[in-house]
Amino acid sequence: MRYDADMIRFVGAIDQGTTSTRFILFTREGLIHASAQKEHRQILPRPGWVEHDALEIWRNTCEVMTGCLSRAGVSASELAAIGITNQRETCVLWEARSGQPVHHAIVWQDTRTDARVAEYAASGGIDRFRARTGLPLASYFSALKLQWLLDEVPQARARAERGELKFGTLDSWLTWNLTGGAQGGAHVTDVSNASRTQLMSLARLDWDEQLLAEFRIPRAVLPRIVSSSEVQAPCTQPLPGVPVSGLLGDQQAALVGQACLAPGEAKNTYGTGCFLLMNTGDTPVASRAGLITTVAYRFEREPARYALEGSIAISGALVQWLRDNLRLIGASAEIESLAAQAPDNGDVYFVPAFSGLYAPYWRPDARGAIVGLTRFAAREHIARAALEATAYQTRDVLEAMRQDAGLPMSELRVDGGMTGNELLMQFQADLLDVLVIRPRVRETTALGAAYAAGLAVGFWKDIAEIRHNWREDRRWLPRMAPAERERLYARWRKAVEKSMDWV
Repeated sequence: MRYDADMIRFVGAIDQGTTSTRFILFTREGLIHASAQKEHRQILPRPGWVEHDALEIWRNTCEVMTGCLSRAGVSASELAAIGITNQRETCVLWEARSGQPVHHAIVWQDTRTDARVAEYAASGGIDRFRARTGLPLASYFSALKLQWLLDEVPQARARAERGELKFGTLDSWLTWNLTGGAQGGAHVTDVSNASRTQLMSLARLDWDEQLLAEFRIPRAVLPRIVSSSEVQAPCTQPLPGVPVSGLLGDQQAALVGQACLAPGEAKNTYGTGCFLLMNTGDTPVASRAGLITTVAYRFEREPARYALEGSIAISGALVQWLRDNLRLIGASAEIESLAAQAPDNGDVYFVPAFSGLYAPYWRPDARGAIVGLTRFAAREHIARAALEATAYQTRDVLEAMRQDAGLPMSELRVDGGMTGNELLMQFQADLLDVLVIRPRVRETTALGAAYAAGLAVGFWKDIAEIRHNWREDRRWLPRMAPAERERLYARWRKAVEKSMDWV
């Protein structure tokens, strides 16, 4: 335990996301003291392929950590611990001796393994491994990405079997580099990230030998699975001596940051994608409605907590697409004012199945579609349809969640960049017919990682302190007539059907 109330004032959180890396200093009250952020390149070598430069991400991580402290006038000795949260299924394969990646990181959105998914699903269907992993077969998860790397990178499989290569999601990559790298860095991943590889047994919280055999993965390449809140090792660079003690996948981190720590409590994060998680307690709930069963978190030696999750591939990324590809808007923030120029969607529906449809459909054959167009439709209707698509997809997930969990939900806690869009948040409350609440601190993903790290070293005493820190900023009450709510949702479901069977 490193916590000293007289000297240590902050916990630092690395938020390694799909488009950027941030470092945020949080106070004991769970408030942001300082932050720094830097974007990294999106590498798109072929249609459907999405890659990142892992070394660029590591350099950016060091830069934002030192830059944040420098601008805030804070020294490393004032930090109790460092937590890491990350884009979960994105994975790296690197050399143990040099620390050099053998290939770009393959991003969670990447669909190069679709053919492999079909091969595995041909015997047993997409739910072939769901009972053990909680996950359907999909290009989304890490196992087939790693298999592709081992098969396609020259000599990778033989080198992995000899122990010369290390595999990990971004939490593993950053922890290994922060704690010494080739000079003894900790090669670990936490239960929440491991549960997204499709290689971990949900019941045993360890790598599953049968799954490793099915996916042809040598165990020697995998990190050790640890708790989400547990001291791993001291940082050697760029903040020497500060312990790395919190690891959480980004959506599980947001669940913790939103203080959704009891069964039935749920949050939705509106980012590049959209992710709705409901805490289901210490027992995994098998989904019959197309959701993912995942580990939510594990604090030190306590039992793991589980969640049901609905993963939506495209939400904020659709606004970026309107900006960058169609040039419909000049900046992402302009989408709300443009959409507000229309009183409704003009019967236009936008299904953003750019990488297929994720939960609850799991249809890789789907592709993006704009339906209902007439000569009446204008750019403001398309903008509104794009915003509404996020709310419709969220309702798809919530309907499945209600069916699976059987737990009542009267409110939805929301976070992420799109929660600043009041038109979207009101429409979300209307479409779900539940109270939508935004917290005072919107960077809940980073905050959750900070909480995990701080609990491990005693900076926060227990989860009661986390609950005490949570504060409401704004709420939206549903006000749409039930008949109109159901009419709109029925039209959306019809639009979704039109997007399927394209590939």
